[in-house]
Amino acid sequence: MSRPNAESRPDPWRSPVIVAQIPDTGLHRKLEASAIERQAMAEVAGLREVLFAQADLEIVPKSGGRFQVTGSVRARIGQTCVVTLDPIENEIEEEVDLVFAPEAEVRKMADLIEEGQDDTESPEVIDPPEAIVNGIIDLGRIATDALFLAVDPYPRKEGAVFEAEVIALDPEDHPFAALKALQDRKKGK
Repeated sequence: MSRPNAESRPDPWRSPVIVAQIPDTGLHRKLEASAIERQAMAEVAGLREVLFAQADLEIVPKSGGRFQVTGSVRARIGQTCVVTLDPIENEIEEEVDLVFAPEAEVRKMADLIEEGQDDTESPEVIDPPEAIVNGIIDLGRIATDALFLAVDPYPRKEGAVFEAEVIALDPEDHPFAALKALQDRKKGK
């Protein structure tokens, strides 16, 4: 039986918001991941555990059917130190500031940005907004993505330093040692 790839897995933390139900004044949501959601996040991210995960997010309507999502995501995760292999815990606090727009508009903007990149020499790249899929913005997915992006891929226990073992090589043990031995034999040494 083959394992599903990451794209076919369901999102571990979901909190969908229907954009048609967002009031003109905006919407504020405080989220906290359940034990089951935290366990699923740990599995997807390859973490030992997610001890807690919280999000404090604000959705504000903008012109043209757009919505801005701002706020922060906090979490405490369990990882393994890459030097000592000891279990360690890390705190994550990540800011969120995203703009969402209807899918059709996102596709048009992506095309315009791509065309503009060909014409200009400016190295600055403008990110298109995120797409509103099926009239929904998933705050849980936003929080999960922010958390995953903030995870240190090479966590180290405080004070842990990797020191490579230096082995002095035998001067007679090198790629040309056999040739040198043959040459020495010829010379009668």
